[in-house]
Amino acid sequence: MDFVSIRIITGDVARLVEFYERATGVQATWANEDFAELKIAGATLAIGSTRTVPLFAPGSARPADNHSVITEFLVDDVDRVYQNLTGFVTDFVNEPTTMPWGNRSLLFRDPDGNLVNFFTPVTPAAIAKFAR
Repeated sequence: MDFVSIRIITGDVARLVEFYERATGVQATWANEDFAELKIAGATLAIGSTRTVPLFAPGSARPADNHSVITEFLVDDVDRVYQNLTGFVTDFVNEPTTMPWGNRSLLFRDPDGNLVNFFTPVTPAAIAKFAR
């Protein structure tokens, strides 16, 4: 089994795609106005319209209603990324902070309120864990 993607359901695909393109520097590939993907090393971030939900099961997903999932991106320098996002991201949950498990993390919310974590491993154990 391979983990391939995570999909965010939103009421405004264009707005969310633009946000993630700017935050990640990755250009999205659009299938149609209701679905786009940002292919990032290791996985794909898919963004789908609320109009796609009934194709799976009516009412099975609701936009802007996530309170448990954090989408995480490994970045080379989280402090530099933070500087680049300042003025663009409007809802930082924390500034870059070194976590007990060895990652320096920046937590913020996307325009739908979903939590996003950009992190850089900084301890030898964390660096070894994420060696590319």
